[in-house]
Amino acid sequence: MQDFDFNLRTRMVCGAGALNRLGDLAGELGIRRALVVTDPGIREAGHVERGLDSLRRANIETCLFDEAHENPTDTDISAGVEVARRHDPELIVGLGGGSSMDCAKGINFVHSNGGRIHDYHGVGKALKPMLPMIAVPTTAGTGSEMQSFALISDAATHVKMACGDKKASCRIAILDPELTLTQPESVTALTGIDAISHAVETFVTKRRNPVSLLYSREAWRLLAGNFKAVLRNPDDLEARSAMQLGAAYAGVAIENSMLGASHALANPLTATYGTSHGQAVGLMLPHVVRFNGEQFDLWYQELLSFSEALPGLPKSDSGAVGLAEFLTELIDAAGLQVKLDQCGVQADKIPELAASAAQQWTGTFNPREVDHEALLGLYQNAF
Repeated sequence: MQDFDFNLRTRMVCGAGALNRLGDLAGELGIRRALVVTDPGIREAGHVERGLDSLRRANIETCLFDEAHENPTDTDISAGVEVARRHDPELIVGLGGGSSMDCAKGINFVHSNGGRIHDYHGVGKALKPMLPMIAVPTTAGTGSEMQSFALISDAATHVKMACGDKKASCRIAILDPELTLTQPESVTALTGIDAISHAVETFVTKRRNPVSLLYSREAWRLLAGNFKAVLRNPDDLEARSAMQLGAAYAGVAIENSMLGASHALANPLTATYGTSHGQAVGLMLPHVVRFNGEQFDLWYQELLSFSEALPGLPKSDSGAVGLAEFLTELIDAAGLQVKLDQCGVQADKIPELAASAAQQWTGTFNPREVDHEALLGLYQNAF
């Protein structure tokens, strides 16, 4: 049995309308001042005002930083820290997609421990206690609400920095599926594919263990079984709820088993071409599944055995090939690109992309060893 050390640090509060409990939940933590971190789109959708109203009803003083960007950078963190220093919050709330939640964590690192976000690139580098956090995801994607990592980009180099520390885990995650109803169709597609990639990759990593497998397979069942439903009917609250819970479960799996080569291949595409993360990881995932399946097909068969009773999903004996075909079908149904050249990638840039992918931390957890040559081949297959 793989060694593991498991402690579910985040309380999950789930249900339609759960955002209205934000103030009461913050009050349970003994909070009197809160910083809410979000982005302009979430504020425009009306979710931020609802959250602020809930905090105010609980007599909690609030301040707002609504300048988080997609793929937050060190510049976003610095701007948010300035707001935090002016208002001295006792709680940070990350309200939005993965970018808002990661931005909230990044602000917490620097506000609580000083320095700059670059100082926390890696694991366990926060030496002082951090402020308690509440995460309120408005998408079903990253699972950041259940992780102790923040993914922050360097604004100058576009290199993504994974900043992880158990002290950065959120105290509470509020999963309110009503918040996902306002997502644009493209966001539903991109975040859904991202969540599915998490379920698939965490199931086969070198660090997989009995706890991570438990969450990976339930995440897979919820996500694969409901993704097409939310694409067909965006107002299907039951399917939305399943997707949101599946994304959170996949986040727990990431926390306990990490990710694999698909994410190592995706990050250079985002840094070099600005390809959205969901598009990049979704495009590469079927190729990585086929690659891994040459040695670990039984693991993919095992994953499919948990969902084969669901209509439209492949049977377990189809293994990696059947899973890869199904993933490609989902990506196509989501209206995403399935070839790198469709995303503007030039063939002569592939060796450079492979060199960058070989430096990505997540690739070290892939079940099958991946070096520059293997990653180059995977990009070429996807081209």
